[in-house]
Amino acid sequence: MKILFLTQYYPPEIGAPQNRLHELAIRLQKAGINVEVLTAMPNYPKMEIYAAYKNSKIKEEIIDGIIVHRSSIYVSKSKSILPRLLNYFSFVISSYWRGKNLKKSFDYLLVESPPLFLAYSAMALSRKLKTKLIFNVSDLWPESAEKLGIVKNKFLLNIAYRLEKKAYLRSHFITGQTNGIVENIRKRFPEKKVYWLPNGVDLSFYNPEKILDSSFRQENHFEENDLLFFYGGIIGHAQGLEIVLNAAQKISIPNVKLILQGSGPEKERLLALKNKLTLNNVFFLEPKSKSEMPFVLKAIDVAVVPLKKLDIFQGAIPSKIFESCAMEKPLLLGVEGEAKQHFIDNATAGIFYEPENVDSFVQAVELFYNKQSELKIMGKNARSYVSTYFDRNKIAEDFIHFLNSNG
Repeated sequence: MKILFLTQYYPPEIGAPQNRLHELAIRLQKAGINVEVLTAMPNYPKMEIYAAYKNSKIKEEIIDGIIVHRSSIYVSKSKSILPRLLNYFSFVISSYWRGKNLKKSFDYLLVESPPLFLAYSAMALSRKLKTKLIFNVSDLWPESAEKLGIVKNKFLLNIAYRLEKKAYLRSHFITGQTNGIVENIRKRFPEKKVYWLPNGVDLSFYNPEKILDSSFRQENHFEENDLLFFYGGIIGHAQGLEIVLNAAQKISIPNVKLILQGSGPEKERLLALKNKLTLNNVFFLEPKSKSEMPFVLKAIDVAVVPLKKLDIFQGAIPSKIFESCAMEKPLLLGVEGEAKQHFIDNATAGIFYEPENVDSFVQAVELFYNKQSELKIMGKNARSYVSTYFDRNKIAEDFIHFLNSNG
C-alpha cells in the first residue's frame, strides 16, 4: 500500500499537526506501508522560510525514513486577509504542480485540513494521480473560523462552506481528529463513511521515568518551591490566553508562577497587556523543539489547557493535553465537552475551570495550591488514561486495519 500525505505543515516545524502527521507516517511506514509527504517549505509559526530552505522552489529530503517533497509557499508576517490568502493559495498551486510531477502512483492521498483551501489541490491531485482521497479533518473549518471571528467576509465564508461540502463528497472517506468532529460530519453528511483518527502520544518519548533531571527551572530563574502553571503551544486566537493574564492580577500567592511558552499571532498583544497590567507573576518564553519538551514538562507542576467558550470547541481535544498527561502532569483544563469528559470526569487527571471565566480560573489555581499533595496522584491518573486510550502505536494499528478493510 502507498499513501501520499498532503499537508501545509510538517517537521522541522514545531506544532500539533506537524507532530501528529509525522508520527503517524513513521508508524505506517514501520508496518510496511510506503508513505511519502508533499508539503511546503518550513516557515511556521514565525512566517519565515527556514534558513536551510531559502532560495529553493522545490526540495526533496528524508526525515526519519520518510520521503518528503517540498514546494514553494508565499509567507508574510502581515495579519491582513490578502497576505493570508496568498499564503494558502500559493501552496495550493505549488503543491499541485509538485505532486503531479512526482511520476509515482499511490493508493491513497491523505490531505490535512485546515487549511481547507488545500482541498483544491487534493481533489485535483487525486484525479491526476488516480488515487483515493482521504480528507483528514483536525478542525472544522470554516465553521470555527467564522465563530472565532477570524473570517467575517460572507462571500469568503460561502465559498469555503461550498468547498468543504465538495471536498467531503469527493472523498473516499473522511477522518476526524475528535469524536465531536466525527459526529458533526456524520450528521451533515450521513452518506459518507467517517472514521475517528485521534491524536495521541508517543509514550516512550514522553516518559518521566527516562528523565532524571531537568535544568528548566534554573535556566529560567524559578525556585524549587515555585508552583509552575505552564502553557506551551501556539499563542493564537482560539486559546483565549488573556484569561491567564487577567487571572494573574487576582492571584496573590507569591510562589505561583504562570508561564506562556510559544509564539503566534496573539503574542505581541498579550505582551503589551502584561506590561499594561505590570504583572510580575507571568512569564513569556520562546518555543522549544520537540526534543526539549519532555525536559520542560518534567520541571513544571500543572499544565494549563485553555480554549475560548464556543460551542464548536465542545468536541475539541487540544494536542498539548496528551504530552502533559504522558509526563504525569495534572491539567488545569478550560475546555468543555469531550476534553472535560475524558480527562476530568473519566481520568480525574486535573481540575476544570469554566472557559473565559477569570474567577473560575483563579479558584482552580488556589485549589491546586491547597492540594499540592494530590498533584502526583492526578499525574499518575493522567498517564494511565492516555496509555489506555491515546497510545500512538495503537492508533496507527487501528487505522491500518481500517484501511485494509475499507479499500
